[in-house]
Amino acid sequence: MEFYFPTEFGEQLAFGAAAIAGVIGLLVMFAPGLTLRFFALEPRDMRPDGYGAVRSAGGLITGFSATALLLAQPMVYLAFGAALALAAFGRILSIMSDRGATVRNFLLLVVEIVLAALPIVYVFGLV
Repeated sequence: MEFYFPTEFGEQLAFGAAAIAGVIGLLVMFAPGLTLRFFALEPRDMRPDGYGAVRSAGGLITGFSATALLLAQPMVYLAFGAALALAAFGRILSIMSDRGATVRNFLLLVVEIVLAALPIVYVFGLV
């Protein structure tokens, strides 16, 4: 069995979104300290189970991305896009409820919306 690379432009966009999210997930999984510093979340005395929680979140993102890349099915891309869209919705809730209206939050919101939109527009045939 060969690794499938999409030929249609819309599917290439969805594939690219899954690949980018997979790289982000790998970074979160293998460099939790760097990730926490980027988000200004690292406390002084971080316990090992805190790093474990961050690594498992990165593993979830990586696993979902790998599933989308390896199966390359429209419904998997739809589930992947819906999960990213709900993550973006969570960030919107944080911006509105937690006084999180920062430049970093808005930039990450844009990234999440773009990564969510690419597989969704492919599945619904908009690209």
